[in-house]
Amino acid sequence: MLDDLINVADFERAAEEKLEPGVLGYFAGGAGDEVTLRENVAAWGRWRLRPRMLAGLSEWGTGAEVLGAEVSMPLLVAPVAYQRLVDPEGEVAMARVAASAGTVMCLSTLATSTPRDVADGAPDGRRWFQLYCFKDEGVTRALMEEAVESGFEAIVITVDAPRGGNRERDLRTGFRIPEGLGVASVEAALGSGRAVTIEETFALMEPALSWSYLEDFASECRVPVLVKGVLSAEDAALAVEHGAAGVIVSNHGGRQLDRVPASADALPEAVEAVEGRGAILVDGGIRRGVDVAIALALGADAVLVGRPVLWGLATGGEEGARRVLELLREELELALCLCGCASSAELTRAHVQRAPAASLYSG
Repeated sequence: MLDDLINVADFERAAEEKLEPGVLGYFAGGAGDEVTLRENVAAWGRWRLRPRMLAGLSEWGTGAEVLGAEVSMPLLVAPVAYQRLVDPEGEVAMARVAASAGTVMCLSTLATSTPRDVADGAPDGRRWFQLYCFKDEGVTRALMEEAVESGFEAIVITVDAPRGGNRERDLRTGFRIPEGLGVASVEAALGSGRAVTIEETFALMEPALSWSYLEDFASECRVPVLVKGVLSAEDAALAVEHGAAGVIVSNHGGRQLDRVPASADALPEAVEAVEGRGAILVDGGIRRGVDVAIALALGADAVLVGRPVLWGLATGGEEGARRVLELLREELELALCLCGCASSAELTRAHVQRAPAASLYSG
């Protein structure tokens, strides 16, 4: 069946047919009217590539460098919670997929597998840990230490979720995490003897994070710290000024505050503000290799994808997720070839332009 699925949209449709409505809504849905959710995808389409001809190339490579280490492609696996909702092995399977593809997996705080489980399941893979900060500083530190001691190379602090967003699809379906499917690392840090619900977990998180908190955390952390959830030039600059090794331009997949900018629209100002002082990554709405190429041309060092690989995992398990990554890599390589670039690093702002505004007389 997987041979019949030739792009991310095919995998999404296949996942829609397979998943029950509550689970599908949890992963596919966004906040409020889901304007930002839709804009995340549409915004990449508002850019056009400017290919260069007669480049004299016969080989093209997608390899890149992120935080000082090589990856096979500038496309990483984004943190997605509760992956065992769609596959029995969940995050462990996804970690093996990322490892086999030669890229990084970012594990969610709300994962159904612990950092140690993921490290044991994919010992050769590169891993980052996405961290929510809790009111109880001991819980935050315990989660961070477990990840670092398990070989995770970076901590990704998510800063756009002082409260959970208004996710109306979940309200309409009455979705609840099944009993027994908990977040083992959080439960261990809390000393809880039962699964902690999504609502309980968000209630335990610290809503009053500040730039001084970030500076203290980054200075004490033994691995690089990235800030995820930046949508403005001001915050991008402040992040690197307060010790972050880089930022991830992100609106939480359209799941937090509706009608904020699409990630593609926020990326250029973040790149300009950081001025090469840290890594720039972006997530949200990336569905094609050409989207990756556009992000790189706009100044991103790499992108992260969440829903696309989750649809692959839901549709065909580990093989399905691996196929999604390979499709995106193949599309990126083709884009490089046709743009006259031998590598991802050669894409620059000169390779993109804004799409012309639609004419009243077109079509």
